[in-house]
Amino acid sequence: MSATRVRQRPRSRRREVLQKPAGVIHVRVQKVGPEHFGIVGVDCAKARSKWMLCDFFGNILIPPTVVEHNRADLEAAVVRLRQAQQVHALDDLIVAVERTGRYHHIVRQAFAAAGYEVRIVHPFTTKRYRQISDPGNKTDDTDLAAIHRAAVNGFALLERPVEPSWRELQLLVRHRRDLVFKTSALSAQIREHLEAALPGFASCFDKLWDRALAWTLLRHFESAPAMHEAGLPKLLELLHRQEVRFQRPTVERVYAWAGQAAPSDEAAALHRRIGLALYDDRTRKTQEILERERDIAGYLTQTPYVLLLSFPGINVVSAADFAGEMGPIGNYANARCITGRAGLCPSRHQSDQVDLRNGPLRRCANRRLRAAILGIADNLILCNHHFNALAVRWRAAGKDPRHTHVKVAQRFCRIAYHMVAGGQVFHHPALQQRHYILDKLLAFHREHDTPLPQTLTGLESAVGHIPPSAHADEAKPLAAELLRIHAGRRRGPQALGDILPLVLARLGVGALQSTESGERDST
Repeated sequence: MSATRVRQRPRSRRREVLQKPAGVIHVRVQKVGPEHFGIVGVDCAKARSKWMLCDFFGNILIPPTVVEHNRADLEAAVVRLRQAQQVHALDDLIVAVERTGRYHHIVRQAFAAAGYEVRIVHPFTTKRYRQISDPGNKTDDTDLAAIHRAAVNGFALLERPVEPSWRELQLLVRHRRDLVFKTSALSAQIREHLEAALPGFASCFDKLWDRALAWTLLRHFESAPAMHEAGLPKLLELLHRQEVRFQRPTVERVYAWAGQAAPSDEAAALHRRIGLALYDDRTRKTQEILERERDIAGYLTQTPYVLLLSFPGINVVSAADFAGEMGPIGNYANARCITGRAGLCPSRHQSDQVDLRNGPLRRCANRRLRAAILGIADNLILCNHHFNALAVRWRAAGKDPRHTHVKVAQRFCRIAYHMVAGGQVFHHPALQQRHYILDKLLAFHREHDTPLPQTLTGLESAVGHIPPSAHADEAKPLAAELLRIHAGRRRGPQALGDILPLVLARLGVGALQSTESGERDST
């Protein structure tokens, strides 16, 4: 009997230096000498910043100096820095700027435009290096000293430059997420005001926000007795006159509620007016969310992350959310870099014989990226058969639900990295058949009423990222859709019939012949 082969985890690579890899400067310091290496520390504020120049040993060459956030003062600071370089024979120099909201961008861009290497110091790092020297004494000057100590010890980190399109995608997904949070808060407020003005009215509808019937009645009747006194025929007549789509049983249910509704709260009329005003605000935000999602889809199709749409359980919004927070996939050496940046690993506390390996998730993490990944994990557990089966099995084994979500998130990151970095569509031996990218994009644009030129541009951009080996498979659902349009089996506007042949041509599939007018195909 052969011995059982034990699978071992690969050993982590031994660290060559104690500093952060993106913050190492000691090789450059050794090359020019510590006395010829300068470090500029910048403590940023809203309207002005304070900066200081020291050599590597900490000798102050330019004392703490205030610079206003305007062009003239920033240019004067650069000129003074260049003069100090010549006077003190500084052969190499870095600028360490403390991250402060977005106020540090002005100073960072000014020094970067002057040709200096700018590095970023996290405010938590500044705090730690300040407390060891000046506990209980927080000033701009002590912060500058802390920034210098952080840079010397390798905690002033380089950030890779990012193309503007990635920044714009990130801004869009965050703005959409903010709109969704505000819309959810408005929905809760509206229901509260409706319950005060018309107790039980909202429960008459299964989908309150999608029922124009509900809001038409609210705008024309101030109370439940007023609805009941109007009578069922007048309610039906009003809805017909306003051209509102409805089902008679729903109107009858509302009329029955009005006859036995509970008394309203005090100031019911004001509650009703406020609720309607908040509903109008919610409607505007919902429309803006749809517009931003159309914009997001356009940006997504310009990135290789569009390949994630072939992953069962991932839609356009979740893929774009992940892409916006990730940035270029070239910034990650492997999938573990993704989960490490998101902090999807347990914290560890070890001292002598005590070793707590499985603590809570690490606090030092990109929280937005973590939220995007865990949101996708939630979708996979609900909508993906493979991950749903895994979640059920782990739940039966008594695993913590948080363990399940993190495990699913880690597996998704491994698969997503190979797809995006390798330019591959979804292939996994344990999971179901992949989805079709172009078909999913087409359904998205149809639901969002995207203009046809924008739809065509997005589909053509997506084709550029799909590997040629998958073009034939991607063409199948589009060809079937085109046949349905030509056969007359698709209701509503058929403008898609004008763009599908163009997309099929990009995929290397010839245009299909339509049937004669009134003729049905054999299938």
